[in-house]
Amino acid sequence: MVRKLKHHEQKLLRKVNFLEWKSDGGHREADVMHRYHIQAREDYHKYNKLCGQIRQLAHKLAQLPPTDPVRLRHERLLLEKLYALGILATEAKVSDLETKVTVSALCRRRLGVVMVRLKMAENVSGAVKMIEQGHVRVGPEVVTDPAYLVTRNLEDYVTWVDSSKIKRTIMRYRNELDDFDLL
Repeated sequence: MVRKLKHHEQKLLRKVNFLEWKSDGGHREADVMHRYHIQAREDYHKYNKLCGQIRQLAHKLAQLPPTDPVRLRHERLLLEKLYALGILATEAKVSDLETKVTVSALCRRRLGVVMVRLKMAENVSGAVKMIEQGHVRVGPEVVTDPAYLVTRNLEDYVTWVDSSKIKRTIMRYRNELDDFDLL
């Protein structure tokens, strides 16, 4: 328990805010890194830079005349690409790029977060451990990097490795375990 500040102490500390520092950026970075279990700060900065570049591109496209065929084609291509990555919804417009293309939107496409959404893991940190231990594959390849971004198409192909003990336990629970699989 902290004591209440005296009048002269309050007066001296009136302009100092100990909860928000300018260098922290409002703790946004730490919150996102904790929520999506990002282990490398460089990943967050790469996502942030990518979001900024997408916004810049959208801003430059917005400077072209509205009926310009180049503008219309590139806006459509950009929106289709972001939809295929899973960052935007289908009914997205170019004006949504300012608000909906965020670091959190990119982090929601990380393999650990997708595993939690698919009910393959209880929480993101547990999913990250399973990924690092080599229990998860996307398509035919085993993925050991938790920063792997899963597109909408690949989301259906996230599954357990055939030799995984987790897969064997799930199959035993469902009475689908075959003795031939153990060989």
